[in-house]
Amino acid sequence: MNRSAFWLSRRYRQGKKNHLVALISWFSTAGIALGVAVLIIGLSAMNGFEKELNQRILAVVPQVEITGFDEPVENYAQLQQAVKNDSDILASTPFVRFQGLLENGTKLSVALLRGVDPQSLDQVSRLSHFVEGQGWQAFKQDQAEGGLILGAGIAEKLGVKQGDWVTLLLPQKNDRQSIGETQQWRLPVCGILRLHGQLDYHYALLPLTQAQQFLGYNRQQATGIELKLKAPFDAQQLRYSSLQNYPQGLQANSWISQFGYMYNDIRLIRTVMYLAMVLVIGVACFNIISTLIMTVKDKQGDIAILQTLGASPAFIKKIFIYYGVQAGLNGALIGTILGIFITLNLTAIVRTLETLIGHKFLSSGIYFIDFLPTKLEWTDVLIVCSATVILSLIASLYPASRAAQLAPSAVLSGKG
Repeated sequence: MNRSAFWLSRRYRQGKKNHLVALISWFSTAGIALGVAVLIIGLSAMNGFEKELNQRILAVVPQVEITGFDEPVENYAQLQQAVKNDSDILASTPFVRFQGLLENGTKLSVALLRGVDPQSLDQVSRLSHFVEGQGWQAFKQDQAEGGLILGAGIAEKLGVKQGDWVTLLLPQKNDRQSIGETQQWRLPVCGILRLHGQLDYHYALLPLTQAQQFLGYNRQQATGIELKLKAPFDAQQLRYSSLQNYPQGLQANSWISQFGYMYNDIRLIRTVMYLAMVLVIGVACFNIISTLIMTVKDKQGDIAILQTLGASPAFIKKIFIYYGVQAGLNGALIGTILGIFITLNLTAIVRTLETLIGHKFLSSGIYFIDFLPTKLEWTDVLIVCSATVILSLIASLYPASRAAQLAPSAVLSGKG
């Protein structure tokens, strides 16, 4: 009986219908398909932003920085040794941080310079993966002579490339702690750092020993140490028990204070997207109610004949439930195919549009990336499709119940 009800529902959908009923049925399927496609694309974009945050932010920016209070860490090797036995900390590296002015001819750019040790930096950060060409290898080999790795935005602003030279300008403090004469150093550009985002316009790297020399530090001093954590999302829960009796005043800053809002925003938007999913598809499924009510009206003669031949109310109800669920399934299938296709090509589509109109939707000087990323999660596709079918089933219940309650005598006598 279930199979018979299913095939009758298919026959009703594929057979000749009232043109108005056919139009409403087509609109309901199209509305569901569009809603499903938009939600798959939207959720994939949110997944893409989160993936890029993990790969370009969390894997590059310091997860935790431990620095001295308004003074350099006097012995960074001792500090590294103190945190070494903490099970929540995987690795550490020293750094010297300061701001400077980079000059190339008449072009100037302010940069946040960071003196690093390339060998230990590779243990806590994936920064080297974003240095173009052989720039990182050249930077590691030229530690004695010194050199810079410039963010791509800074390099473009200065009009320089790998192998060129720039001038670093740093103000020097005199004995009265006021700004004195500006000192200048000529430095080669060893490589270009390209993260396709905000950091390209701020970051510049140089050897740790050279940074210590510029700031007048000795070989044991540093601004602080950078940590790599076992659980970066729990950075604010670290207790630093091994530093309780450390002889120097210290402070810790995690990546969450600087970039955590991005993760919170993405999670909030994803929650809103799921709510929108229910509302958008729910509205589209309301068209199924209209379609079924008009179909029941159009097919009431057939319903009366089936009841006269012995069809039960449950059998009649199943026919129209299957009818409505098929509309939802068709919309979900079309929307899923469309959504997956657009998702897999969305980055290229947006870049093509940007080229055609001559305007970038995401500026790397403002946003943390300059392109629209996507990541297709099959779990999201399954959730969207399941919600669509469930809502289609719910929307079919009332019209199907009305069909099952028709009185065959009244219909056949012309009074239904």
